[in-house]
Amino acid sequence: MSAPINWQKSSFSGGGGENCVEAAPHEGNIVLRESDIPGVVVTTTPTKFLAFVLGVKAGEYDHLIEGVDL
Repeated sequence: MSAPINWQKSSFSGGGGENCVEAAPHEGNIVLRESDIPGVVVTTTPTKFLAFVLGVKAGEYDHLIEGVDL
């Protein structure tokens, strides 16, 4: 049996808990899910997740949300 997953939400998530991306280390990988659809889980490696986070911080994906009101 696998260990329980201790999901973490970003400190930028709203207080209501909806529309949050949750992440957790699990069995040597990183698992991600959308709080509105908790049954859908994406698994990646820590190295790939780090590359993605660094890309977000560097603005590599900003073009994907141009014109979106946040």
